[in-house]
Amino acid sequence: MADLFLDKVLVKNNKDKDELDTEREMVLRLQNRVMMLFFGSGECERCKEFVPKLKDFFKRLTDEFYVERAAQLVLLYISLDSSEKKQLKFLKDMPKGCLFIPFKDSELKSKFNVEEIPTVVVLRPDGSVLSPNAVPEICNRGPDCFQNWKEGAELIDRNFMMAEEFDDTKMRSMTDPLRRLKYKVDKKKKKTESREEDDDEEEEEQN
Repeated sequence: MADLFLDKVLVKNNKDKDELDTEREMVLRLQNRVMMLFFGSGECERCKEFVPKLKDFFKRLTDEFYVERAAQLVLLYISLDSSEKKQLKFLKDMPKGCLFIPFKDSELKSKFNVEEIPTVVVLRPDGSVLSPNAVPEICNRGPDCFQNWKEGAELIDRNFMMAEEFDDTKMRSMTDPLRRLKYKVDKKKKKTESREEDDDEEEEEQN
């Protein structure tokens, strides 16, 4: 899928508007993931009504407040706004974890035959189209429709991928430190109990 964007600049929707400026960065961010291409505009009333649903959909699948492990999902906003200022204003309502393409890059609109907005084109990891417009599905089914996408995209479970291909700090759950602490406490408790049992056995032998 990264091949679709090698001649483009993808920008993170964060405070610093960081760019994915290397091929390796782009590949790591996009490989083995379902991608949602959201074509919209802040000047479109239907788009503004849809964005809260899209934002909730994306957060419930990728925010570790809701899930133990983020879904293999990428959201890319493709602006059809009339100015960069309006694009940036609309991005404030978009999820912080999404990506966007700089203003005036409308090539993808033609490539995917987008005729109305809002439109969400869903892509498999190989770049082929899984759904030409998932807006109704997202509105009607919410996060449940991701399971169908995942099966249709034939995603490889991350457990079977090489660990170094991913950012380990992002793959861990927020509860991971607690599980690690519990493991250490349980392990220490078992060692203590084992030593106490050994001491009891020695006393019995002496008696």
